[in-house]
This record gives sequence, structure tokens and C-alpha cells, in this order.
Amino acid sequence: MRTLAIETATEACSVALFEDDALIDAHHEVLGRGHAERLVPMIAGLQDQGHADAIRVSLGPGSFTGVRIGLAVARALGIAWSAEVRGYPTLALVAAFARAEAGMANPGKPLTVCMNGGHGQWFVQNFNGDGTPRSEASSLQPAEAAASDILADIAGNRAADLAALLSDGTAAAFDCLPDARQALALPESVLTTDLSPKYGRAPDAKAPAR
Repeated sequence: MRTLAIETATEACSVALFEDDALIDAHHEVLGRGHAERLVPMIAGLQDQGHADAIRVSLGPGSFTGVRIGLAVARALGIAWSAEVRGYPTLALVAAFARAEAGMANPGKPLTVCMNGGHGQWFVQNFNGDGTPRSEASSLQPAEAAASDILADIAGNRAADLAALLSDGTAAAFDCLPDARQALALPESVLTTDLSPKYGRAPDAKAPAR
């Protein structure tokens, strides 16, 4: 059983290929922009060109363009390979990455994920120690985020900024971007066959008035 994971919701673009529970190949690049040009070549560069029986893809929140690109490629490959495609929330993957890579949250200890949003806002969400959501994802101004329910461990590319705003100074911050290598660490309950993107805020563009 092979699983391909695709993560394109932030400035990072990453893909990972698993054989059962083992990671066999992966690529991770911090692009800023250019996901449309790099994603397919990154998948093609994986072992056996990334061919898999199942696909996991980020639903956001994050970059409008990045999320759409990842979903379009996942859907196309799912049809070509007759593979099941399931989506996951980007912030849940950040939480999984922090637990695995930083060791900052031991089993059973919750954490807050804080990621860059748009228009100066941050995406903020709390997670339980098992990786399940503890709250809904919110798009907040920094001051609003600091005034919300923030836990002692914070992960994400705005973690240090949020920790600095907290008055007690006790929060531990782990600066990170989502990485497809941790896709199998996601709890089953956050995976869905509903591939509707989760942008986290209203789109910047508006339809012209009649």
C-alpha cells in the first residue's frame, strides 16, 4: 500500500511517498511562489514517479493559489491511478510536524498552531495531544490572537511572534512550516473525502458590481 502526500498551502511545497507506514522518498522546498511550476516535477522525481494507491492532500487554510494547485494535481492523479484521494487541514499537519520534529508536545499535551494568514492576520487553532482539533481554526489580527486561548506550546511560522505578544512569557515556540513527511501522523478523524478547500478567510478578489 503506497500513499502520496501533497502539501502546497503555504510558501513550502512538499511531497512524500510512503510504503505502508514507512517513508520511502520525499522532497521539500520553500518556494514562496511557483508551486504550479514545481509540484508536478517534484512528484515525478519521487521513486516510481510517486505512483500510489492513496493520496493525501492539504485543504488549507493558506494560500488560495497553493491550495487550488495541490487539489487539482491530487484529483488528476487520483483519476489516472484509480487512487483514493483524501484531504486534511494544513494546521493539523503543522501540529503533527511539531510533535514529531520538535518533541515540544509529549503524548497527551495540547498545542496551539499559529501560521501566517493574509492582510496581516494569523491562522490560529488549538490541537489536543493526539492531533485532533481542540478548537476551530480562526483568522485573527495579532492582538486578537494574543488575547485568545493560547496554550503553552505554540508551533508554526508565526509561533515566535505570538509567544512574544503573550504577557506571561512562558510559551514555548517552534518555528516551522508544514511538511508532507508527517502526513501519516495525522489522525484518521481529520481526513476527509470532501475536497472542498478551507481558505480560512474571504477571497481578496470581489465580483464587480452590476
